[in-house]
Amino acid sequence: MKLPFIFSAIISFSCFAQKNTIYTIGDSTMADKIKPNENPEKGWCQVLPSFFDLNKVTIDNRAVNGRSTKSFIDEKRWESVYNSLKPGDYVFIQFGHNDEKVADSTRYTNPHTTYRHNLIRFVTETREKGGIPILFSSIARRNFNEQGVLIGTHGDYPLETRLVAQEYQVPFIDLEYYTEVLEQSQGVEKSKDLHLHFKLGEHPYYPEGKEDNTHLSVKGATAVAELAIECIKKIKDPAVNQLKRALKK
Repeated sequence: MKLPFIFSAIISFSCFAQKNTIYTIGDSTMADKIKPNENPEKGWCQVLPSFFDLNKVTIDNRAVNGRSTKSFIDEKRWESVYNSLKPGDYVFIQFGHNDEKVADSTRYTNPHTTYRHNLIRFVTETREKGGIPILFSSIARRNFNEQGVLIGTHGDYPLETRLVAQEYQVPFIDLEYYTEVLEQSQGVEKSKDLHLHFKLGEHPYYPEGKEDNTHLSVKGATAVAELAIECIKKIKDPAVNQLKRALKK
């Protein structure tokens, strides 16, 4: 008579002991970069492992340079994530930078139609598998005008992300806002350190120099990841409690 109880306990223990996975889907601002020991560029999800106890959670960064919601789906990258999802896994969702590409039919999405519906698909299909989606707005570009005012570049994409989060009751982290504050706090010159600004011959990876106000340096990626972590700590949805417990103290 005790065998069913023991068997049940073993199953329960196995489920409890199973590590959850954080899947991160998005574009180059999140993605792992090639030649990490040489390349000064980092995606903010590339540095996420340093904030988590990897005995409690696995981080699987599926973000890829240049992808929009459309191309991520069309290339079956989302299908691959969906097929891997198990109950209790998390999916960090952040797109927009490449959905804006109006001259590229393979990536462009209308923010109020296709982009919105693609986000809804990521959310509903994550939940179908017992996963927990978290929506993020795109990080801000370093786009100061001559008067030193930071000008937004993402149009209605962050708004639609917010609206989907509200309608479907998804945890939402407004990284556009927090990274705007970050850029402004650093000012026109110091904010260059958050990105890829190198003079001719200054860095061996970019011998011809580099001026990139979208992608992140190690400093920038770490700062954005820190912002994301602080926001995660403040989420009140109980579905995120397991994620919080996996954070390093």
